Amino acid sequence: MGHSHGTDLPRAVDIAIPDEDLNPEELTRRTLLRRAGLLGAGLGASVLTTASAAPLGGYHWLAGDHHVHTLYSPDGKYRVIDHVRRGNAYGLGWLVITDHGGPAHAHIGVDKVNPDIRAARSAVDTTLVFQGVEWNIPGAEHGTVFVHPGRSEVALLKEFESTYDGGLTEAVPDKAALAIAGINFLADAVRRGRVDDALMLANHPARRGLDAPSDIRSWRDAAPDIFVGMEGAPGHQAAGIPVPHGSGHARGFYDGTPADNAFPYPVEAHRTWGGFDWMTSTVGGLWDSLLAEGKPWWITANSDSHNVYADSAVHGPDGNFHLDGRHPDPVHGTALALTDADFWPGCYSRTHVGATDFTYAAVMDGIRAGRVWVDHGRLVSGLDVRLNGVPLGGSLHVRRGTPVELTITVDLANGPNWAHFVPVLARVDVIQGDVTGPVADRDTFRAPGARVVKSFEVNKSVGTVSLRYSLGRLERPVYLRLRGTDGNRTSPGFHGAGVDPFGPAVDVPGDSDPWQDLWFYTNPVWALPY
Repeated sequence: MGHSHGTDLPRAVDIAIPDEDLNPEELTRRTLLRRAGLLGAGLGASVLTTASAAPLGGYHWLAGDHHVHTLYSPDGKYRVIDHVRRGNAYGLGWLVITDHGGPAHAHIGVDKVNPDIRAARSAVDTTLVFQGVEWNIPGAEHGTVFVHPGRSEVALLKEFESTYDGGLTEAVPDKAALAIAGINFLADAVRRGRVDDALMLANHPARRGLDAPSDIRSWRDAAPDIFVGMEGAPGHQAAGIPVPHGSGHARGFYDGTPADNAFPYPVEAHRTWGGFDWMTSTVGGLWDSLLAEGKPWWITANSDSHNVYADSAVHGPDGNFHLDGRHPDPVHGTALALTDADFWPGCYSRTHVGATDFTYAAVMDGIRAGRVWVDHGRLVSGLDVRLNGVPLGGSLHVRRGTPVELTITVDLANGPNWAHFVPVLARVDVIQGDVTGPVADRDTFRAPGARVVKSFEVNKSVGTVSLRYSLGRLERPVYLRLRGTDGNRTSPGFHGAGVDPFGPAVDVPGDSDPWQDLWFYTNPVWALPY
């Protein structure tokens, strides 16, 4: 049925058009906008910048994924539009295309993928699509690099990759210095206005032990507004599904094998714990040691999607990646790929960003501010965390002796996830650590003052739960962060039950079904007396 209306709104946004007159894709977009609080009376043509309904805690919590590979990666398969449409259908408000850095990508792929990204931005206007690259950090692991869209996004990423990618600069002797130079290059590009904004995040940091604590501190300190955090949970989560229904590998491909030149972390560091990287999942570990310095360092979660578990697509025929900079478009195969290890963006891992509006700039600002929480398997559908009104990522500055209280609002799952069951939130843990300032040993990965200080038993899957934790009268600087679980697999934490009595268990390769072990984590909030 046609409608005459004097606007140029997309059909999914035009509330004069009833739901029943929308096609399935348009209805999916409208549902996403409703969930984000971006649809309602008074919504005008500036739909991507104007919200008409009050979102949770005053922010639009937009789920996203900053680590997605396409057929422009040598080990990728899908078109940009395939990932964007799937991510949109799974409820993502933003995602980043991050094909692998390397000769073919630097010389051909950066240019070729951009028209596909711009086409996807137009075709799916309720998901923000960033262009980025998975950086081979010189002398270290991988990282996500992405920029605000604009006319210089291709030129800048191409120059960055060609000059600073570790895969193209193997002969450079001082790789640590080259990594810092790459970070400073992006910071300078933002200062000079070559691009509106840029961000970096370390990917799968503990997988093979290549990211030393001192490396992470150096990256963070070089440009705190650019290199802002790390994957708290890696992608490739379907790798843990047992045989015969899956590949029977380790979640995230964290197979426990360190690189030859790895930092001497404990052997347990090279496994995931409840699907999360050891640096994040260990109470009193590396992440806490960074937070104890009082400096921002945020976590995320994503798909690292290359080849999707139980999908039937295969590469098209007659391709030459090295000549073309891409694989042929995928075609339908004859079997389900039960040995592939990835989920579609948004299907399992989500990074929720508290944005002030539905724009690229607001998503980047929200990440930089640390207004971020992450979850697996849609364990919960919403979180609002406040310390005397200060949100995640913020700092509460009050007079010494002021009463301080943490308030937590959890919107439970309230419906089935993409494995077709309704997750139950069993418990929420409050983790607290002392702020002790800069460390003398920049390779330390221990924060002795951090521990679980409160656990709330929830054991519900429907409704909203309100929790409160009183710190009493604030006498010393501290930070707090949260963690929640379905309770299916727990064990004393890496530093013992006195620090973490019911933490995530180390994942066993070949027997780690990701859907049976769900957690959420939040970024911290600080309380700093004066």
